[in-house]
Amino acid sequence: MTYLSPSNPIANRFLGARVASEALRHSQAEEFLGLEEDANRYELLLLVKRAGKLAGFTPRMVELLDYYLAYTREEDWLAGARPIVFQGVTRTAMDLGVSERQIQKLESALFQAGALTWNDSGNHRRYGHRCPETGRIVYAFGVDLSPLAGLREKLQALLDEKRRHDEAWRDAKREVSGLRAQARGLLAEWGSRPDADLGALADFASRYEAIATPIRSHVTLAALRTLVEAHLGLVERLRDAMGVSSEERAEPLPCPSMPQETPKTSPRRAPKFAPYKSSTHEPTVSCSPRDGACRESVAATTAPKPRPTSTGMEHVTLAMALGAAGPRLRSHLAEGGGWPELVEAAYRVRGELGVSQASWGEACGVLGRSGAAVALLVTERASSRDVDPVRSPAAYFRGLVARAERGGLRLERSLFGLLERGGRRA
Repeated sequence: MTYLSPSNPIANRFLGARVASEALRHSQAEEFLGLEEDANRYELLLLVKRAGKLAGFTPRMVELLDYYLAYTREEDWLAGARPIVFQGVTRTAMDLGVSERQIQKLESALFQAGALTWNDSGNHRRYGHRCPETGRIVYAFGVDLSPLAGLREKLQALLDEKRRHDEAWRDAKREVSGLRAQARGLLAEWGSRPDADLGALADFASRYEAIATPIRSHVTLAALRTLVEAHLGLVERLRDAMGVSSEERAEPLPCPSMPQETPKTSPRRAPKFAPYKSSTHEPTVSCSPRDGACRESVAATTAPKPRPTSTGMEHVTLAMALGAAGPRLRSHLAEGGGWPELVEAAYRVRGELGVSQASWGEACGVLGRSGAAVALLVTERASSRDVDPVRSPAAYFRGLVARAERGGLRLERSLFGLLERGGRRA
């Protein structure tokens, strides 16, 4: 966080004020029109994670951004609202196990990366109020995450460029491997000839060993292309020395160039996700992320996997879910909260149970956001029971999702059992 320097006597009168700048004024003045229909805040987080250092994001910056995104609600990302985190810096620092100064530095770095700005109060204290009926922010002062929405196209362009570069790198590596196989085959053939010139053969073998260095990920694309040319030249000279006729020569492959465009695809095991504005229990797939680190997608939509015909969520009411919730989950719930608040509370508890964001994202795709919250509720109760508690909540949660994919999960029965054992009914 940038403050006025105390070296100027006049500036000493305004210590603690944030330094005004054109970038700060521009970020605060932009009107937030809400997220696009096919986007949500966790898709943006996934883009940030995948872009990483390419876009100037360190792992600690991503961790803080993830924490702040979980603090916001879906209605904060609608047009006319603002996703403002009005929790105090001290509370954030305690939750993340760092100092307040470190939080301020990370916020400043996220501002420089274009992911946030600030909506400051007069004394820089962070506070706000939500409407009890709608859940929307009435007023708030703190960290404003709305600039993150404007990074979507930039981050996607960076990832597309990186994908094209990586594909060209892999193509060049494959060509080097193929040429090395040709060179080794020719050397073996030459060595098996009774009239082989052993001196020339040893010379070519040493040339091959000089360029047959291991190819690791740190090798640049330019260096790989140089290796391709070196191997092509070696194979050609080796064929000439062996007297291989032109009919026997394999047509050399051209050095690969950067592909102009490659159709977007999704990985085979990419998790499926519910859309940002979905309020139903049934999962709706928007698209699939390349990695499961988050709950939403950045790649183009592909054909979804068959969804389970029923998981029992059509028989689950909010009252049943709240009645079956354990103390840990209820501690994150505000009085009178609905399904959105239950989903937010479950997302916070999943970190305490060791359930990864990838597992949470897959559950949202298979069960829907409400179904994922109920599955997390069942997992939390199973891990805290007195008799035979679950030792690995993350594995138990993944098992529930796997059963749902096979069509064998009945969440309403699990809730009925919890309500009966707890002596309470919804």
